Amino acid sequence: MLFEPLVAPSIQFANRAVMAPMTRSRAVDANTPNALIAEYYGQRATAGLIITEGTSPSPNGLGYARIPGLFNDAQVRGWKAVTDVVHAKGGKIFVQLMHTGRVTHAANLPAGAEVVGPMANVCPGEMYTDSQGMQPHSAPRAMTAIDIAHAVEEYAKSAQLAIEAGFDGVELHAANGYLIEQFLNANVNQRTDAYGGNINGRNRFALEVARATAAAIGADRVGIRLSPYGVFNSTGAYPDVEAQYLALTQELSQLGMLYVHLLDHSAMGAPPMPAELKARLRAAFQGLFILAGGFDRAGAESALKTGQADLIAFARPFLANPDLMERMRAEAALNAVDMATFYTPGPRGYTDYPTLAQQSSVPA
Repeated sequence: MLFEPLVAPSIQFANRAVMAPMTRSRAVDANTPNALIAEYYGQRATAGLIITEGTSPSPNGLGYARIPGLFNDAQVRGWKAVTDVVHAKGGKIFVQLMHTGRVTHAANLPAGAEVVGPMANVCPGEMYTDSQGMQPHSAPRAMTAIDIAHAVEEYAKSAQLAIEAGFDGVELHAANGYLIEQFLNANVNQRTDAYGGNINGRNRFALEVARATAAAIGADRVGIRLSPYGVFNSTGAYPDVEAQYLALTQELSQLGMLYVHLLDHSAMGAPPMPAELKARLRAAFQGLFILAGGFDRAGAESALKTGQADLIAFARPFLANPDLMERMRAEAALNAVDMATFYTPGPRGYTDYPTLAQQSSVPA
């Protein structure tokens, strides 16, 4: 099933494989995509769907060094070069909108931007900055109702710019401890106003962003990524996590969103997401369902054939294998990933992974 096309009302995918979003830190020019980034995504256009690296809808969300944005004309032009290449090769591509919130160091932000989050609590741990090396996360300012409304508008505007840039749709990053999950997660969000305090309060920001984005470009062009049992950036499970995500997913389904992209971090050492919760979330959402987290070809086939998902996302296999679909069809060996170049500028470990054809042409 992995290699079969999938036709949804608003879009057709050539196969059921999704290139998962992966931060690559190559937007070296004012957080703007360049020709190297276009080459990277173009190399991987045989995926049924590409979801880009996390891309900030706001100057305030550029928390990591050299991640791209999508909030000005230059960034639209840069992304248009990316989408043109992918579409020319028959691919489909969504941009993942990721506001880092409190997972930020001020040295990574452009002039005039600030660190914000649902609370004024500093995220534990450190992050890399080009100018100062590893640094503790910067202290955020707790967002007011006005700040929240502004952030919602930024997501909606960025979604409109995504369509202008030629994207087929957008994915809202509500996982991995970034801004939307900072509001969702009870270990981070301890607000006592309408944006916290209970399931409905914690879900409110995510739903406002989803509704505004859907209103801006159409719900059938919007997906969302969730990780209820993820532990990145000091999130983690809490007593009513399953009830909260079921309520959230039911409301997202009522909006008519295109997909839910569910991430299980257990392959990277986090607690596993209960299989029963995955099944309940799948049943609660009437659109497409994407599963991610440590899949190989056999695991993907099994999940598709048993109806656990409509599409399967692969991360590092696509990073290291631009021709992953060809390799999986042929059951060929995969390139090993070079972890040392995950986040470094330049083509090494980015656009220089060999294809099967290139490897077969090398003399023994």
